[in-house]
Amino acid sequence: MNKRFTHVREQAGHTLLELTIAVALGLVVTLGALSAYRAQRQAYAQASDAARIHEAGMNALMLIGEQIQMAGFVAAEARSPLAGPAIYGCAAGRPTVADAALACKSLSSRSDGLAVRYQGDSVSTWPAANGQVTDCLGQAVGVTGAEIVNRYHARVSGSTGESELYCEGSGKVGTAQPLVEGVERLHMRYWTAGAAQAVEASALARDQWASVVAVDLCVLVRGAAFASRMRYVDCEGVQAIAADGRARQAFWRHIVLRNVVPAAI
Repeated sequence: MNKRFTHVREQAGHTLLELTIAVALGLVVTLGALSAYRAQRQAYAQASDAARIHEAGMNALMLIGEQIQMAGFVAAEARSPLAGPAIYGCAAGRPTVADAALACKSLSSRSDGLAVRYQGDSVSTWPAANGQVTDCLGQAVGVTGAEIVNRYHARVSGSTGESELYCEGSGKVGTAQPLVEGVERLHMRYWTAGAAQAVEASALARDQWASVVAVDLCVLVRGAAFASRMRYVDCEGVQAIAADGRARQAFWRHIVLRNVVPAAI
């Protein structure tokens, strides 16, 4: 009896040891799988965020770039010139007040602002339901030949808390609407006819805006917040660190004002 009892106890001890090892191995495998899942999930989130940043940046460059190329457009049969310069910019501010006498209002976002002026027709704008020419927001402005002034800037939305590219059109002056989410800042430098280098908006006098022939446009886009300090290159080409954990990327484009170059030369 004693020998049999001892044998049973030895068998029970051996089984318990195997169970302990199996549980430990299972925990190691589970922890490894969870760690790999978290790493893959974070990598996917960062890749998706990078894709959204790129899409926002390219969309902003396209929207503003097309407008700058349209600046100064006047139809061949037009009877009156534009009431102001084809383009007008603000350093760390946005264009405000009446279209005929634009001025600048500072922005806490430090984003530059831009106003683009041209005459509207079926080529330069999409017609509204009533056949009128439209502004950057699709708002009806008037009949063919009506002057359109679209004003762009970037700031943080008061409702969502996210940075966005805004446009204020002639169809409803004083009311800006968001176009592209994620755009944190616009930065522009301007080339005047015969100049050796581009300058900031603050370096141009009011009467010099008529001689602007090209724009160096930079769009700074920010993404979602991650638990890390993100490095990026800003619109001045300087290495910077984002302490808020948001990835950022700057997009550049050189744009020629097609409708004012002949007159400037």
